[in-house]
Amino acid sequence: MKVLVGIIMGSDSDLPIMRAAQNALDRLGVAFEIDIVSAHRTPDKLHDYATSAEERGLKVIIAGAGGAAHLPGMAAALSILPVIGVPISATRMQGLDALLSIVQMPAGVPVATVAVDNATNAAILAAQIIATGDAQLRERLRAYKAGLHDEVMKKSAKLRDQQSR
Repeated sequence: MKVLVGIIMGSDSDLPIMRAAQNALDRLGVAFEIDIVSAHRTPDKLHDYATSAEERGLKVIIAGAGGAAHLPGMAAALSILPVIGVPISATRMQGLDALLSIVQMPAGVPVATVAVDNATNAAILAAQIIATGDAQLRERLRAYKAGLHDEVMKKSAKLRDQQSR
């Protein structure tokens, strides 16, 4: 299967959060690569990663970062691929600093941003972007969303049943 999504993060301490993106892409059958690429400690590696992503066949980059959170914005500055930023609650500000860093990109360098620590939504958004050109993936996404619906309906029925006792 051809790798379509790149998942990058600034540190191995981000890995527990970013595993959720990996798990969601696995469930949806979307091939990905995952790596640690620090905007501040390995800027050359970031440059090489982002500038080669398109020619390597990637369609979307998911970048998780905490604190100053420059990784998603720098990836977006270096690539024309869609970049989805995952703000990570790595500091005392509980991800607010990362969230603000990621969403405050200048005009012309967009980064889609999900909720703090919500790498699952980043993966689903990446899959939805790719699915615009992949009918089979669209059907897997429909099934995933139907499963969410069914899960809520089961929980609702269980709650109603408990209340009627």
